[in-house]
Amino acid sequence: MSHGLQSVRDAIILARAGQYISDAEFILLFDYNWSKPLFPYWKFDEFNMDTWDNEECRTELRFAKGDLPVLKAVLGVPDKITCQQGTTCSGDEALCILLKRFAYPCRYSDMVSRFGRNPSELCLIFNEGLDFLYERHHHRLQSWNQPFLSPEILQIYADAIHNKGAPLNNCFGFVDGTVRQIARPKYHQRVMYNGHKRVHSIKFQSVVLPNGLIGNLAGPYEGKRHDSMMLQESGLLTNLRQIAFYNNNPLCIYGDPAYPLGVHLQAPFRERELTPAMAEFNREMSRVRVSVEWMFGNITKYFSFLDFKRQMKLHLSPVGKIYTVAALLQNAHTCLYENIVSHFFYLKSPSIHEYFW
Repeated sequence: MSHGLQSVRDAIILARAGQYISDAEFILLFDYNWSKPLFPYWKFDEFNMDTWDNEECRTELRFAKGDLPVLKAVLGVPDKITCQQGTTCSGDEALCILLKRFAYPCRYSDMVSRFGRNPSELCLIFNEGLDFLYERHHHRLQSWNQPFLSPEILQIYADAIHNKGAPLNNCFGFVDGTVRQIARPKYHQRVMYNGHKRVHSIKFQSVVLPNGLIGNLAGPYEGKRHDSMMLQESGLLTNLRQIAFYNNNPLCIYGDPAYPLGVHLQAPFRERELTPAMAEFNREMSRVRVSVEWMFGNITKYFSFLDFKRQMKLHLSPVGKIYTVAALLQNAHTCLYENIVSHFFYLKSPSIHEYFW
């Protein structure tokens, strides 16, 4: 026998039909046992961008108020968003809901006061906006056919890295893997477990450029995957063999000792006994390669929701899609405001219109 709320209401109806209770008692009991919304969203004003000041936008959305229309335009967000079950909202509101959710680990109920919507609607709008941005723009993190990845620009990157003291004069970027923690899954725990970090996770492989952009992002991969396996499955070396040249001279990226050596991929010397020259090479390349760690830190600095592993639930949330869209938004943020990596190498990031060409 069911003992849920519906069965209680059915019993009340039967009691009234059998005249065991009066009309007043029926109304009182039925109202008391009605499923009431947990969050009275109707008490809050509906979304109005005019009520947000610039500081609130920078703090809660990570973008200046004046830049939000520009961001909406380059992302191609339509003026009206319609969810699958019929919920509608403006493109401005959908973008702000997405940015608000990404900016800090918060529940949908925490966003009710800002948007005057039911938490269920906020969830639907967030997922709709997430799907839209991923389907429309995730190729920008995978394709090497980009204006800022032309041979001439790659050589400029290599010169900037060399000018910061790197021994290599043909290295245009840095490759590394990042481990993103997730909640312990019910299924496939061994596959998702990363033995090095001792956490359940998904992994991504990133190529970071000295202008502060994530030039290439591959993933997600299972947490147990080794960096060399991600390198193979991503097809990165195949792409580099096709595009990483300037005036017929090969260009390369630099990674940690986990990566194999090749014409287009360099790594530290791994001999047991290093000569002074080898040690100096490793030291200087490590000093510039740390920029890739800064980039990973920047993503979680501005979009802290990614660090809230309890919400990263495999099979329940699109955890891989969330990180990919956050990386895309981080690139947009860099185009507008630059970051520590571009300042370190004295390179200007492309404009947001150049990036979303």
